[in-house]
Amino acid sequence: MVFQNYALYPHMTVADNMAFSMKLRNAPKAEIDERVNKAAGILGLNKLLGRYPRQLSGGQRQRVAMGRAIVRDPQVFLFDEPLSNLDAKLRVQMRTEIKELHQRLKTTTVYVTHDQIEAMTMADKIVVMHDGIVEQMGAPLDLYDRPNNLFVAGFIGSPSMNFLKGKITAAGFETEGGVIWPIGQHPADSNGKAAVFGIRPEHVQLNPNGLKAEVVVIEPTGSETQVVVRCGGQELTCVFRERITAKPGETIGITPDTSVTHLFDAATGKRLN
Repeated sequence: MVFQNYALYPHMTVADNMAFSMKLRNAPKAEIDERVNKAAGILGLNKLLGRYPRQLSGGQRQRVAMGRAIVRDPQVFLFDEPLSNLDAKLRVQMRTEIKELHQRLKTTTVYVTHDQIEAMTMADKIVVMHDGIVEQMGAPLDLYDRPNNLFVAGFIGSPSMNFLKGKITAAGFETEGGVIWPIGQHPADSNGKAAVFGIRPEHVQLNPNGLKAEVVVIEPTGSETQVVVRCGGQELTCVFRERITAKPGETIGITPDTSVTHLFDAATGKRLN
């Protein structure tokens, strides 16, 4: 296993940084040169081998750190928040490069991150931990579509899932403000049970005949519009593909996609449906 960190030796060239571990093992020079050149080719560093870390960009330094691990030909890579010190644009670029590298090398990689976007976009399998306990593991979209509990539901997804407190009734989910949300299939023996209703922002739909909600804030992002609304005294975030003309203070109609709503036990936080 190779632990991958970001720090480089500033007094060494790129080539020397990448070869350092092999030199410590007294590997033959021909083998060192072969592995360094191979790793440099994989990472696009051939023209930078004679430079020093201070002469490199943040993304280039990160690739050198990765190359230093690749030359050792490990069975497992461990990346510990490798992108945390990069700016937003560079993080997106490096996410792509690391995933592409993994696809080429086929080497098992354990990637530690607090950024759920990194986890969703890069992982084949995600393990969500909280206070040292594994809350759920599975494919990214499995966790997104069927979170086991409130913690996973709130952690995976951006903007975060909306949570409304209330109880399950024969008519649907009744919030503390007295609003009835349709929920599709009812969990067994759940009538009157205290629960938390979860709905992702993109699964709230505009519907003139739906629940009445007051517009609080509108945030257009171009392809989508994020709208914070207040319904029954509770605020929730909606993401609409449609362009909307409503202004803060006005009322719109909304309804959930009942095929993708979530119910959680109010006491334990565990999934009910």
